[in-house]
Amino acid sequence: MLQNHKFKTHIRWELSEGDSTANPRNFSRNHKVTVPNKAEALKVSAAKAFRGDERCYNPEDLLLSALASCHMMSYLYVCAQHKIEVLSYSDDAEGILEVNTNGSGQFTSVQLKPLVTIKDKSQKDLALSLHEKANKLCFIANSCNFPISHEAEVLV
Repeated sequence: MLQNHKFKTHIRWELSEGDSTANPRNFSRNHKVTVPNKAEALKVSAAKAFRGDERCYNPEDLLLSALASCHMMSYLYVCAQHKIEVLSYSDDAEGILEVNTNGSGQFTSVQLKPLVTIKDKSQKDLALSLHEKANKLCFIANSCNFPISHEAEVLV
């Protein structure tokens, strides 16, 4: 049985006083993203390379974060299915964005680098192999059209 879940978000941008959108170099990209029933709005801008405010999150940061976070939750789920007790999890994910000469662009790859600490040494090989299963379950990974690799390490 298929289940559908709806997600909503709201963005708000306003032209700052003295700015103009007549020239793509002369306006702020800063805006706020709100999600119903969430505590705080996110301050978002373009990436610095695209005239954004480097102090704000940018869509590329959020895509990479969503992918790494979803993989982690999928991984913890499959570890729980296999009775693997995970003590800690971190990831220093990296993504490559390729910009075309016409100004369009796309992510061409993402490398997740999870570092997982588990309790039981005898489960280390299984824990390492479960990243592949987690990737197949990950909603965000399943929504991406670029390769996602894993350079995982498991500690005990």
